[in-house]
Amino acid sequence: MDCRGKTLDLGKQTQVMGILNITPDSFSDGGKYSSLELAVNQALQIEGEGAAVLDIGGQSTRPGYIEVSQDEELSRVVPVVKACISKLKIPISIDSYRSKVADESIKAGASLVNDQHGFQGDPLMPKVVAEWGCPVVLMHWDKTLQAQEVSIIDSIKRFFEKSISIADQFGIERNKIILDPGIGFYKTQSQNLSIIAKIAELKSMGFPLLLGASRKSVIAHVLGGEPDDRLEGTLVTTALAAYEKVDLVRVHDVKANLRAIRMAEAVLNASKT
Repeated sequence: MDCRGKTLDLGKQTQVMGILNITPDSFSDGGKYSSLELAVNQALQIEGEGAAVLDIGGQSTRPGYIEVSQDEELSRVVPVVKACISKLKIPISIDSYRSKVADESIKAGASLVNDQHGFQGDPLMPKVVAEWGCPVVLMHWDKTLQAQEVSIIDSIKRFFEKSISIADQFGIERNKIILDPGIGFYKTQSQNLSIIAKIAELKSMGFPLLLGASRKSVIAHVLGGEPDDRLEGTLVTTALAAYEKVDLVRVHDVKANLRAIRMAEAVLNASKT
């Protein structure tokens, strides 16, 4: 996948998207990378551990999050993108549902947009993506989902069909779209577990898939523990994703998750002999 001159190699094995939150209140690593120096050092570590893409975000979307102003989000992420672009070889993704933040981040050097609202929030987001010609992650986000008496996978597919239709209207090439079913985000525990168990069913849509379960409450509901104590659960979700040939996993702990991927893929390859 061409990310404005940088390559994201999808389709051969599960790749890792490393998370860099420039926020004081993210559920797992809020406040850890508040200075430019700390953020850049973490970005370099994420790349050094083997991530295929770096995902930078300046707005927490944890349960009960408080929305920051657009100017605040811009002030958090744009300087970090500018500081990282000359130091990293891997593509930089901007994790935002605001078109202005996406636009300014791409101007600064980002080459992929991670839209948590899947083109169904900010109406200008698809326009920005189309004008820059960059890849986009479309995430499932539906506040009414818990009240629906339907298959979670079917519901996600319908959401994505609408998102893809919007992309088509703006002339966005389908080979630049990645789908993320959005673990958490107004879903019940049973729905989250079902998505992880049945994520391969989304392959029928014909797009690369991303799973973002790292340190989330879906793990805490099973194992307990604070976000920093959810690595084992995250590794299980990553191994399952790799076994199902999910294209990307979005994680905090890059090295450990890459090792889990390699082990899962070794077992999968052995099953074919």
